[in-house]
Order: sequence, then structure tokens, then C-alpha cells
Amino acid sequence: MKGAKVTPQIRPPEVQNFIDVTLALMAGLVSTPEAGAALEGIREGAKQVGPQTPRRAGRQPACQHLGDALIRAAATDPRLAPLCAAFSVAEPLLEWTGEEESGLAPGSYAEITLLGPGGHEERRDIWLGLSLLAPHVRYPDHNHAPEEVYLALSDGDFWRETSGWFTPGTGGTFYNQPSVRHAMRSGETPLLAIWALRRV
Repeated sequence: MKGAKVTPQIRPPEVQNFIDVTLALMAGLVSTPEAGAALEGIREGAKQVGPQTPRRAGRQPACQHLGDALIRAAATDPRLAPLCAAFSVAEPLLEWTGEEESGLAPGSYAEITLLGPGGHEERRDIWLGLSLLAPHVRYPDHNHAPEEVYLALSDGDFWRETSGWFTPGTGGTFYNQPSVRHAMRSGETPLLAIWALRRV
């Protein structure tokens, strides 16, 4: 948020718990050495707390689909239930953004950046956030220098230029190497996913 005041490096306990639960779960779910190494580096980096930039807590129109997505995630894969519970506690403190930047129709997309550039915790070494797509929305192709690990909290399709479209399923994880072009799309139901990135 432009002009936001930077505060001492203390994370709200609700946010800290969500970060801990999320990164521990992702580390236990990944299935490739590349993803495991990335998560190990991200978890280590997250032990260092960066400057906190207060943002105005609030939701985007696409968040009308959030409750449905969280309920489906916990019901479909019980391993996700603690993460969904931790997020529900932390979410009222967090600001959803992304609608204007995505270039999508109003009400189609929202995101939270917990750690990373422009996020609640400003930093450049690691990123952690969530994306929410309304049903029947395709997020544009994009790429970035950091490597990335996704955790899908819902059904939905993901695309990578090296492999085409694939469906990890609820609770599925996958790894994107640095600078690879990728995208995602929702189907009949909302798509909710967590992303964790590390600059290498």
C-alpha cells in the first residue's frame, strides 16, 4: 500500500501460526526433490521476520467464493483442515488485492500476499500468498524469476509451458522452475491455491 507505515518486525500471532502450519504441510506433501529443496529454503527464510507493512484488512468481490472453497478443501482432504482453520483465524487481519492488477473481469480474482514485495511483510527473498479464482476464470500466462511451489486447495487446472495443462487435485502440489511460463483456470467451482516462492 503506497505510503503505508512500516512497523517493527513482529508478526501477528494469527498470521505466524498460518505461515507455520502452511509451510509445514507443504513440506510434507511435496513429492519431488526440487520442490522439497525450495520449501526447505522458504521455511528457513521465514524464520527471519521482515518489516511489517500494515495493510487495510478487507475483501475483494471474488471473495464471495472463499467460504465455499475452504469448506470444500477441508471436506475433500482432511489434511488441509488445520490449514483452513488457521487461515480462517488469520484472514480477518489480511488484505485481499489483485483484482485491478490481474486484468480480469471484476469479481473474477483476488489474492493475499503475506510475504513478499508489496505484501504484509515486505521482503525480496521469499514469497507466500494465496490466489482465489471465481468459477470459469482463466488467469493469464505469466512468469517470474523465483522458483515456486503450489499447493492446490481445490480442483482446478494449471498450465506450464513445459508440460501443458494438468490437474493436481485438492491437496496436490507441484513445482515451477524459475522463469517458466504458467497459468491456471477454474472450472465449475472456485479455485483456491497457495504459492510459495524463493529467489535462487
